[in-house]
Amino acid sequence: MKIEKIRELSAAELNNELMKMKKELFNLRFQHVTGQLENPIKMRDVKKEIARVKTVIKENEIKDARG
Repeated sequence: MKIEKIRELSAAELNNELMKMKKELFNLRFQHVTGQLENPIKMRDVKKEIARVKTVIKENEIKDARG
């Protein structure tokens, strides 16, 4: 997901997206440990997506705190 699309989401949607991505990362880690993961680069991509969502959440918190 592009950063522009992430910034358009509301706070509740961002939190839902973050939870969904964390579950996906957990499943990918589980598959990796059991040897079922075919594309380990997917884990890296999901981690980057999580970081993007967390960044936007933090930006929104700072913007709200400033007024």
